[in-house]
Amino acid sequence: MIKVMLADDHLLLREGIKRVLKSEGDIEVIAETGDPFSVINMIQKTNPDILLLDLNFPGKSGMDVLKDIRSMKLDVKVLVLSMYPEERFAVRSMKDGASGYLTKETASDVLITAIRKIYAGGKFISSQLAEILVNDLTGSNGKQKHELLSDRELQVFMGIASGKSQTEIGAELNLSASTVNTYRTRVLEKLGLKTNAEIIYYAIQNKLVD
Repeated sequence: MIKVMLADDHLLLREGIKRVLKSEGDIEVIAETGDPFSVINMIQKTNPDILLLDLNFPGKSGMDVLKDIRSMKLDVKVLVLSMYPEERFAVRSMKDGASGYLTKETASDVLITAIRKIYAGGKFISSQLAEILVNDLTGSNGKQKHELLSDRELQVFMGIASGKSQTEIGAELNLSASTVNTYRTRVLEKLGLKTNAEIIYYAIQNKLVD
């Protein structure tokens, strides 16, 4: 039996995933949470084989949770299930220890396949992500400026690009407004930009926001 834990702050999404998995005789959802701060403790208590992890939590990002799992060497495989398209966070997620990455738009079609493949010791990536990873490894893409941002800088960048205020970004990332502003300054410097409007334009040009 493949033991699965769900970590997503959207209750309806968790319920939908449970319905999909319930029909499979070899997969069981043994734990779930919408609180990113409880993930590590719940993993240690329930010992799931696979964690389905969202990236977009209020207060603490899924990327931070993924790093905690890796640093603590917890024996769980992670399948990231995110609203973000693959070109935004997939490569970072895989480098931080995830065994697979699915967008929520495509998850219903391949979720069962992804869980079984990861449980068997493999990695699950789409053909699009495979191309991104190959280009990243070979350097054939060249590094775009936003790829040089740290995870936290990228999160602040995405918040600004989505039109959120510093207060809203701070609340989501559990950071003070002044700390968000510090990251914003670093983002502007690394990207060679001057204003939030230029950040938004850059994100649109590089297809980092819808």
